[in-house]
Amino acid sequence: MLKPILNRIGTKRVVLASGSPRRQELIYNLGLTAVTLCPSTFEENLNPAEYSFDEYVAMTAYGKVREVYERLSKDEGTKPDVVIGADTMVTMDGQMYGKPKTPERAFEVLKKLMGKTHIVYTGVVIKHHEKEVKFTESCLVHFGKATDEQIKAYVDTGEPLDKAGGYGIQGLGGNFVEKIEGDYFTVVGLPMYRLSVELCKLFGYEVE
Repeated sequence: MLKPILNRIGTKRVVLASGSPRRQELIYNLGLTAVTLCPSTFEENLNPAEYSFDEYVAMTAYGKVREVYERLSKDEGTKPDVVIGADTMVTMDGQMYGKPKTPERAFEVLKKLMGKTHIVYTGVVIKHHEKEVKFTESCLVHFGKATDEQIKAYVDTGEPLDKAGGYGIQGLGGNFVEKIEGDYFTVVGLPMYRLSVELCKLFGYEVE
């Protein structure tokens, strides 16, 4: 997708406002192999009551990107040309489910999700100097049924503790997924197609 603009974006200092190896791998798969990881120190404390779900993840991603861009821009040697950031949230029945802080909470969340359908939102922000693009993609995820023993065995692997909703679809958590409706990569944490389209637009190549 990015082949027509790689000669332009490939000369830029591109930073991913994240410490996630999953998102880094996805960025690499776009052809941006020189991207730098820089975890944001943005305090994710927005009030959910003030935003819709899609706005919440987009604004959280925006906070991450702005913090990284401003911090790195203080030094000419680290000043970025492009900063990309994302935030992912699992929602069901009007409730948000972020990363569980304890195994007990992970078990509780997963038990609620079993046998039901939830929505995953991923907000993305791209900042190219003064230009900023912000968007959100969503995906329906249908979980099959699982026993308490099966849920606990998954929680005991430790995988749920750094994943929105307490599971990683690209890991062992994918075993709970019966089907999805939407972009798989939205659930992983970075909607690849939409990101590619928006990057192309930013660098003057329109995808018709």
